[in-house]
Amino acid sequence: MTNQSNQIYDNLANEKLSKLFWRYALPAIVGTVVNTLYNIIDGIFIGHWVGKSALSALGAVLPIMNLSAAIGMLVGVGSASRISIALGQKNHQIAEEIAGTSFILTLLLSGSVAILLLVFLKPVLMFVGASDVTYPYARDFLQIFLPGGLFLTLCFNFNNMMRACGYPFKAMITMLISVVANIILAPLFILVLGWGMRGAAIATIISMVISFVFVMQHFINKKSDIRLRRKNLKLRFDIAKSILSIGLAPFILVLTSSAVVVLINFQLHHYAQISQISGDDAIAAYSNANRLILFVAMIVIGLTQGMQPIIGYNYGAKNLQRVTNTLFYTIKVATVMTFLGFLVSFFFSKTLVALFSSDPDIVALSATALRYVTLGFTFIGFQIVATSFFQCIGMPKQAILLSLSRQVLLLIPALWLLPMFIGFNGVWLAAPIADTLSAVITAFLLYYQLKCFHQRFKV
Repeated sequence: MTNQSNQIYDNLANEKLSKLFWRYALPAIVGTVVNTLYNIIDGIFIGHWVGKSALSALGAVLPIMNLSAAIGMLVGVGSASRISIALGQKNHQIAEEIAGTSFILTLLLSGSVAILLLVFLKPVLMFVGASDVTYPYARDFLQIFLPGGLFLTLCFNFNNMMRACGYPFKAMITMLISVVANIILAPLFILVLGWGMRGAAIATIISMVISFVFVMQHFINKKSDIRLRRKNLKLRFDIAKSILSIGLAPFILVLTSSAVVVLINFQLHHYAQISQISGDDAIAAYSNANRLILFVAMIVIGLTQGMQPIIGYNYGAKNLQRVTNTLFYTIKVATVMTFLGFLVSFFFSKTLVALFSSDPDIVALSATALRYVTLGFTFIGFQIVATSFFQCIGMPKQAILLSLSRQVLLLIPALWLLPMFIGFNGVWLAAPIADTLSAVITAFLLYYQLKCFHQRFKV
């Protein structure tokens, strides 16, 4: 083990918490926000220069893009958590075996899903909300994005592991490189070359390839403490099982989010027609609002990625007081972030959504959606942090329960029932109701688990 590695692990155990937390969290926030910026950049260029049908198509492809992100989380979050715990236990050999298994697992899962989606692309797109008008745009985007999505999932995976190994700044640079490349390439391909939706997809994939090359340079470098070695490039089923058990919670969260988007698109189409609103316009409006909501949510997810190495390492080292201190500090910061996100979204909604379209109908509809959907947004930060906490300490059942509570147990029933009674706006109001109730469930479960910690470890 190098002196640098010894210093990293000593900092995780002993450095002042607030200073250590922000050194990990700020680069993580940059990394997660950069991922969201892909969607925002595409939305801006496509909404203004390709057309509102193309913008609506982006709303339809969102569940499928989320599936790629879900696979990245399934393997990446699980691998990072297991590596952090292994490093806390001073077991570097297992950490490297986790990295090797993670690489193979990502190839298998991401490749299989991409092939299946490409084979059944049209029925899948029509099912998730595309119309006869928006289908050609969605098809053009996904025919490029899906084959190249392998680089996105690999990059997401190893970026998480880089952060878990104690290199948050490098992980941030990895993602910054990709977004800068996308900012340069997207207008070139969409506007100058006139490639439209295909141009947006090509710009995204090239950017991720560049980022992937950078992150892999770290793991094959002989000076790296945790390396991706050829002898470890094999699928060890025991390690794969341990990775998937932790990664299953965020995977289910994103997967159910995709299912919710499909249901929202369906409900918007149905109740928009009753209210004499264009269904495609309603989907475009939700897509615009969702991009902005996701931007704030990704800041919170960046915070949880910042806390993950600290909690994982100290939990492995049985330093439970530092674990709980880190948890409460992250909850406080996350709640402030989501409250500010609510205030900005509520009072500056029209200014924000105008980024994506100059069409007055879509701007007005998007602003209404943003104000309604963010009414319970303040509670989202607490819920995300608590769910991530259970992932960090290797308790997947609790994490999965919390992931399902908002999306499946609360939001889906609300999406079916509320519009029946209050019409079109019921689709928007389902989200804040689910956010509030899921925060209550999360508080009870977290209180119970921390009480068990106090009894077991005398914290």
